[in-house]
Amino acid sequence: MEKQKLPHAQSSLVFGILSIVTACCCGLPGVIFGLIGWNNSRKATALFAENPGEYESEGNANTGKITSIIGLVIGGLFLLNIIYSIATIGWSEMYEPIREAIEKMQQQQ
Repeated sequence: MEKQKLPHAQSSLVFGILSIVTACCCGLPGVIFGLIGWNNSRKATALFAENPGEYESEGNANTGKITSIIGLVIGGLFLLNIIYSIATIGWSEMYEPIREAIEKMQQQQ
């Protein structure tokens, strides 16, 4: 009997990679993708544990779990950094350079 691909394993790997990429850019999407990937890897691992002879190896599920955890950590640290910056510097001080750049761009047009 030919073994089947493990359901949710490939998607956990994809979401894990997306979580790392988006966590480095903007934080929150990385956390969301990391949670989805981690949940999918848990589903895949549970299915593999029930019938290990029916499915191919669980390598993608394990890799998806690891990449999702890495994305969660990076995204969480990024969000904590933003919260800390807003708490110490203040929103108006952080927004001021952006506002000035927007005004310059509007004046040039």
